[in-house]
Amino acid sequence: MHDEPIDPFAGDPADPTNELADLDDGEPEESGDALTATEREDVLEDLADLEIYQALLTPVGVRGLVIECEDCHEPHYFDWDLLRGNLRHLLDSGRPRVHEPAYDPDPDHYVTWEYARGYADGVHDTLSEGDE
Repeated sequence: MHDEPIDPFAGDPADPTNELADLDDGEPEESGDALTATEREDVLEDLADLEIYQALLTPVGVRGLVIECEDCHEPHYFDWDLLRGNLRHLLDSGRPRVHEPAYDPDPDHYVTWEYARGYADGVHDTLSEGDE
């Protein structure tokens, strides 16, 4: 199982991104791209939360999360694997990936971070009540 989406051009000598590899060695640049300790901790917490949300919400038909883009003010739909890959890329490079809206997503299958957090909290509270 892959943590990130599979690259459709992997191993292809005609990969259109080969030229980009010469521009980026994969290391954060000195121009402030490295995450601060607090930012890194926040991303690690998001990754841990994402695992919980996926485990709880996938069985009820949720495919991922919707995030309101601060740049274009449009909702962006991310399935679980893509979002996980984006967060890991942010940890590794210090920069978010360039994003594009998903192709024709069904909004009924995506929830916000806040909804997912509330759902997880509700499940936790319900299970805690059963212990008392």
